[in-house]
Amino acid sequence: MPIASTPFIASASSFDPLFLRRVLGSFATGVTIVTTRDAHGRPVGLTANSFSSVSLTPPLVLWSLGRGSGSIDAFRNAAHWAVHILAADQQPLSERFARRSEDRFAGLDVGHGVGGVPLLGGCAAVLQCSAVAQHVGGDHLIFIGDIQSCDHRPDATPLLFHAGRYAQLTGEACAA
Repeated sequence: MPIASTPFIASASSFDPLFLRRVLGSFATGVTIVTTRDAHGRPVGLTANSFSSVSLTPPLVLWSLGRGSGSIDAFRNAAHWAVHILAADQQPLSERFARRSEDRFAGLDVGHGVGGVPLLGGCAAVLQCSAVAQHVGGDHLIFIGDIQSCDHRPDATPLLFHAGRYAQLTGEACAA
């Protein structure tokens, strides 16, 4: 049976934005840092929890960024970017990249990935991507990337975000 397709129509909503934020905060997410380089070759990075896989074949992922972000032009014009899935012990790094600062990379040992993207160490996983599409989604821009290279630490516990704060897994994960 085919799935009905309904176009998304943005409209004014009766939802209070703060209430909706609390409702959406019920969904626990991983925490990432997304990096690229700006038009002058300077490293740019920010903390994001709006990350998801899209497809295994081809290997696609997506993340989104508020259209009012000071980093929007760097990512809008980037041919490549990297998504760093943070490990539980990387909360300070997440907080650093979430704050507005002159140089979030100062003092960090930064590698270079596909297309020269800055790479951070110690992460649970890193996906290096070629930018393939961008879509406006309300007040955000959605970025879709084709994974060019990826790696992970199978023993790493992920850093989580839930109900407006950082969280960690407790107990044993369920076996498949």
